[in-house]
Amino acid sequence: MNTKLTLRLDDKLIKKAKIYSAKRGKSVSALVADFFSLLCVEEKPETKSLPPKVASLRGILKGKKIKEEDYKKYLEKRYL
Repeated sequence: MNTKLTLRLDDKLIKKAKIYSAKRGKSVSALVADFFSLLCVEEKPETKSLPPKVASLRGILKGKKIKEEDYKKYLEKRYL
């Protein structure tokens, strides 16, 4: 079901939208519908796989609070 929607826009913007839509062979309404459809699409999580070593670390610190001081001590111990 299509319902009419009135938008109040600057005259120059409307003119640009009409030119843009004509070049693409679509109506301004179709462009607006496409735009809102894109806004409403749920973001899909990335499907790239992580290297095994990195994947094994995922979630290892979940729920733990690490203090900056502890991290600095670790770095000093490791590199000094």
